[in-house]
Amino acid sequence: MTDPNKTQIIVEDLNKTQAISSAPSINATQTIQPVQCPVCKSPNPPGVIYCVECGLVLSSALPDDVFGAPAVRPPCFVDDGGREHFLRPGANLIGREGDVLLADPRISRKHAQATLQDGVITLVDLGSTNGTFVNGEQLQPNTPRQLAQGDKLSFGGLEVVMSFPGESQATQIAGGRKTQTLDAPPAIEKPVAFFVGEGNEFPLKSGTNSLGRRPNNDIVIADPYVSGSHATIEIADDGVYFTDIGSTNGTNLNGAPLPANQRTKITADDEISIGQMKFKLRMGQ
Repeated sequence: MTDPNKTQIIVEDLNKTQAISSAPSINATQTIQPVQCPVCKSPNPPGVIYCVECGLVLSSALPDDVFGAPAVRPPCFVDDGGREHFLRPGANLIGREGDVLLADPRISRKHAQATLQDGVITLVDLGSTNGTFVNGEQLQPNTPRQLAQGDKLSFGGLEVVMSFPGESQATQIAGGRKTQTLDAPPAIEKPVAFFVGEGNEFPLKSGTNSLGRRPNNDIVIADPYVSGSHATIEIADDGVYFTDIGSTNGTNLNGAPLPANQRTKITADDEISIGQMKFKLRMGQ
């Protein structure tokens, strides 16, 4: 009779095929199909961002690999609708034709060119009809301008924001472990004017102030009548200028519609209507 408390030794046939009750692990060799470019139909290795033949952006990011490497995102222009227009290495033609397609009648067919090389992006206006602007400053044709994270670009009035991968989350490292002393307290720029209305007072700085519904504007008006990027208010040496940059519902100045993309001088006596809201300019003290 077998003792139930005795350790039993079970001998298995090592030559017998064992059934697998679970799926293969992530480390098992997988078969991955190449990616076909939808434009030139060329096969591309799995995980690439750009087509090896024509340079088309195939994906906005590489997936994290099994070793925990972070996803890779190329630089891009982000428009008001949140759409990302990715840039490939080398020259990128911007316009109604080209690598970065911007379907807007204010934009020339070959409007500008952005070149990505060694992590640096330079922008050149190609002699466009309505011009190219960086942070409110118009570029001279065929004169390159280096771009930085967060730069506000305008192609004939269509605005986008420059976005580099990971720049907004980058950790800033101080030059040493010692506490740094300031030669002088940081200067706080006082508003030179105010955009006043509907119980609000929006400060205006020298230069260009963007106005719209999106939170990246200098003047944020959360109202459905206001476009994401609605207008700009420019404080110049010779006065204050208001420009509707092609908003959906438009802007009225003293009851008359303002033409889109027309730089119009305004004073404290003028009434500016956006939808059902009315605003006035008040100069600072």
